[in-house]
Amino acid sequence: MTDVSNWSHPVARITDEERQERLAHLRQSMEAAGLAAFLLGSTESLRYFTGLVWHPSERLVGALVTPTKLIYIAPGFECSRIETLPRLAGEIAAWEEHESSSQLIADLIPANGKLGLDEEIALFVYHSLAGVFGADRLVDGGAIVRDIRVRKSKAEIDIIRYAMGLTLEVHRRAHALMKPGIRASEVVRYIDEQHRLLGAPEGSSFCIVSFGLATSLPHGADGDQTLAAGDVILVDTGCRLDGYHSDLTRTYTLEEPTSEVARIWNLEREAQQAVFDAAKIGAPCEGLDNAARAVLERQGLGPDYRLPGLPHRAGHGLGLSIHEHPYIVRGNRLPLAEGMCFSVEPMIVCPGAFGIRLEDHIHMTENGPEWFTLPSKSPTEPFA
Repeated sequence: MTDVSNWSHPVARITDEERQERLAHLRQSMEAAGLAAFLLGSTESLRYFTGLVWHPSERLVGALVTPTKLIYIAPGFECSRIETLPRLAGEIAAWEEHESSSQLIADLIPANGKLGLDEEIALFVYHSLAGVFGADRLVDGGAIVRDIRVRKSKAEIDIIRYAMGLTLEVHRRAHALMKPGIRASEVVRYIDEQHRLLGAPEGSSFCIVSFGLATSLPHGADGDQTLAAGDVILVDTGCRLDGYHSDLTRTYTLEEPTSEVARIWNLEREAQQAVFDAAKIGAPCEGLDNAARAVLERQGLGPDYRLPGLPHRAGHGLGLSIHEHPYIVRGNRLPLAEGMCFSVEPMIVCPGAFGIRLEDHIHMTENGPEWFTLPSKSPTEPFA
């Protein structure tokens, strides 16, 4: 059952009823693909379909979904713990240390039946299964899971929206803290504390704080930094609520920026808006990446991934994984559909100088895109 203890937020957690609906969808897809069963590993998909949260290790813990049953697969000594954790009701099939978890799984499905696999399952699990089943009976289930998880329900969108608002408030507080002489590590600690104070029990799920030249490195620099007067500031952080991620980046200056910083900042905001404007129901994901690059190329940046310009995709999906489908990238022809959630972050990198990333997320409604958080206003006013 879903654990509702210590939940004080104004949005509801994902219910067991919704997870049962997800399993029903998975079973329909299994039948269409001719699968006898589907194996979920110790991944976010295990949490998505069953509610069970389990960190991967060298021992397989997962769930076998058959047309009529949900069976947890676990080492015998872990069964008592699994029984205490929030999860959908289901049998627990145990394997002992000297036994094969793959053989246990094979014994639970019809002879010669095909087994669909969670695409994030560990490679050592796959090899063990292949040794028992034969590779021809194992089916990559990545597309099956993707097509279910990629379209968020109202409950998922409500949680993500609330988490985004929480992190936006943390950004506001961090902005007020900034002053020359402060160290990046101080800001990182403060952001974690504020996430916890606002109700994210695990604090920051990640945090990048970069000053000056370090902002030209998309995922930050090693070591600590000290903010100097006139530096560009980049803060990228998020948290998790009921497993769902927030992820927001703000880039700004405390004083009036140089003309070049202001020019690139405004181009970044224009490219971000171009992605939003291109986000139409049915539009291919790659079209949004193309829209961002077109803005930059008209101003002499790029083309393609050349710098100064945009060195990576224009966005990524978000949910229980911080990076998941749909990816807003060249070559992805997946059409946008209602319920899809993804970032809009066509970062501009000027090597040896600075970088500007403005990251907000949108979700697709039947009428088109909607921001989870409103984009930044200006280089010195990072909040709308």
